[in-house]
Amino acid sequence: MFDKYFNYRKHKTNFKTEVIAGVSTFLTMAYILFLNPVILADGGFDFGGVFTATCLATALACFIAGFYAKTWPVGLAPGMGINAFIAYGVCVGMKYTPAEALGAVLVAGVVFLIISLTPIRAWLINSIPKSLKLGIGAGIGLFLAVIGFNLMGLQVPSGNATIFKMGDLSNPLLLLGAGAFVSMIVMEKMEIKGNIIIGIIAFSIIAWLTGLGNFNGIVSSPPPMTHLFAFDLGAALSASMVTVIFTLFFIDFFDTAGTLTSVANVSGKISKDGKIKDIDKAMLSDSVSTVAGALMGTSTVTTYVESAAGVKAGGRTGMVSLTIGVLFLLCLFFSPLATSLPKEIDAAALIYISTLFVRNIKDIEWDDIAESGPAVLAMIAMPFTYSISNGIALAFISYAAIKICTGKTNVNPAIWVIAILSLISFMVA
Repeated sequence: MFDKYFNYRKHKTNFKTEVIAGVSTFLTMAYILFLNPVILADGGFDFGGVFTATCLATALACFIAGFYAKTWPVGLAPGMGINAFIAYGVCVGMKYTPAEALGAVLVAGVVFLIISLTPIRAWLINSIPKSLKLGIGAGIGLFLAVIGFNLMGLQVPSGNATIFKMGDLSNPLLLLGAGAFVSMIVMEKMEIKGNIIIGIIAFSIIAWLTGLGNFNGIVSSPPPMTHLFAFDLGAALSASMVTVIFTLFFIDFFDTAGTLTSVANVSGKISKDGKIKDIDKAMLSDSVSTVAGALMGTSTVTTYVESAAGVKAGGRTGMVSLTIGVLFLLCLFFSPLATSLPKEIDAAALIYISTLFVRNIKDIEWDDIAESGPAVLAMIAMPFTYSISNGIALAFISYAAIKICTGKTNVNPAIWVIAILSLISFMVA
């Protein structure tokens, strides 16, 4: 049945290769099971409810991609960076409730869905300069690093003008977290698949055995879906939420486009004229999954760049996605394990992931200060203002201002629109 549906022969693959590729991608992205509940819980979400929603939303998203975008071997799950923006920016910083935040995620997903069905999709993908995309991505990475440093205890408030100082380096859990981070780097260097999840589990076991962490068990029935259909559209449709919805849409849309382009490069899906085959189906699957995720009670669902691991393992069809979805469904029963992981070791994964976001700055046009300047501004504004939306807004405003002052105003109209909306958001904030 699967052979006929996915046409393995045409894609030069087979069932066994596809399943192995799915397992490979699952191992590289399984960390979201632990990190997503930890991060959103800091914003007032229920840990158990988010854990269950993460498993189910990820599985559903992968099934949608597998059956509809069946030529794409990708994994989808709640996105890192976006979940941190929801927890620390929207809920903690702007004082919105989880229900109101989920309402914003839902609206942003619907906007993404509508745009995915129109020619606006291609226009937007081509409208944002590459340097800005890379700078914003790196800024999200640095934002995650700051969160990771705080969770691990590497930095604490200084109480003076220096703002932060080093934490207590004699804390054994901090040292275990640091060891977990180093192990993840070493395993990646050795090309060991699943380095993040292996590092988290291995160092958590050390914490449990030494009495530094509490082991709550491995298997139990799934926690109730606390946030199922618990969204509040009232706040989401207010003027004060415009910036939040734009930020959620912007990150999801361009992150998905960038990820799909990367996967297309690896899997050979880019035609001679530069077009990506079936990208419309992949984008539509992503946007529908975001809407479904918001209804279930988790932050924006997006396509994972870790999908490249499965492609490198030979995956070429949606069977990879189906395999990932089944594995995440099985993880529903491991919530006690998720609650047993010390936050310092979870933080190691955050810091490691931040390095993956930041390393793409090598492709910024460093020789052109008009391109690299706004990109760097986005990078430093996000962690220093503790806001992803501030970083995006400042990057676009500065980019537009530089183009005006240098007489190079023949840029895509989308730049002016986003810059003006960003400026208005600062004025009414």
